[in-house]
Amino acid sequence: MTDRVYPSTKPATNGTTTITNPSFPATKAQLYGANRPAYRPQPQRKRSRRSCWCACCLWVTLIIFILLVLVAIAGAIIYVIYRPQRPTFSVSGLKVSSLNFTSSSQLTTNINFNITARNPNKKLVYIYNPVTISVTTEKEDILIGNGLLPSFVHGTKNTTLLKATITSSGQQLDDIPSSQLKTDLKSKNGLGLKIELETKVKLKMGGLKTPKVGIRVSCEGIKVTVPSGKTATTASVSNAKCKVMLSFDINCYEF
Repeated sequence: MTDRVYPSTKPATNGTTTITNPSFPATKAQLYGANRPAYRPQPQRKRSRRSCWCACCLWVTLIIFILLVLVAIAGAIIYVIYRPQRPTFSVSGLKVSSLNFTSSSQLTTNINFNITARNPNKKLVYIYNPVTISVTTEKEDILIGNGLLPSFVHGTKNTTLLKATITSSGQQLDDIPSSQLKTDLKSKNGLGLKIELETKVKLKMGGLKTPKVGIRVSCEGIKVTVPSGKTATTASVSNAKCKVMLSFDINCYEF
């Protein structure tokens, strides 16, 4: 019986180079290792825009809240020290020299009135800009005429008498307001008028001056009768009441 010779499994060595022949068939571990992709580190995800936006909103809200708290504290300190009060206004007299229509249905007006302004504060001074005046009918808001008062300073615990003249000549009204006003002028109960003053005012507290504040004064309850001749008629102002409305603008304090 002839003996068979099998080749050796040891790799042959030729000089310094060693060649190793892998066994066949390959094992599962060898196949899995050959097909497995190389590991690549994943880059870190960048911060999303939504999270940045939320952070910005949070900081803005916090800053606004802090500012509101500081403003409230400053307002409380000013109130405790100065005890500010609004000025008061009242109609003290009104005379109508003319309030009629011409032959061409144009309105002619000449009205003189006095308004008394009072400053009840002991430590606050009011500084008024020029005051615009408008006189309208109480029910239909038909414009009778306009006027203007100069700027003035209202000192502490002071009462100031403001005199104004409302005139208009050749004022053309629309058909409906014109017919309505003609009917009201013939009424025996008199014509109800409304006076509105509008301006801006600045408060002075020692060396501190606040920003200008819009102010509107509306006076109602005035009854006038139309003069039949050249003699002016006096309006009834006993039931007249004036309301003061303020509007604040955000601005910096002036020193």
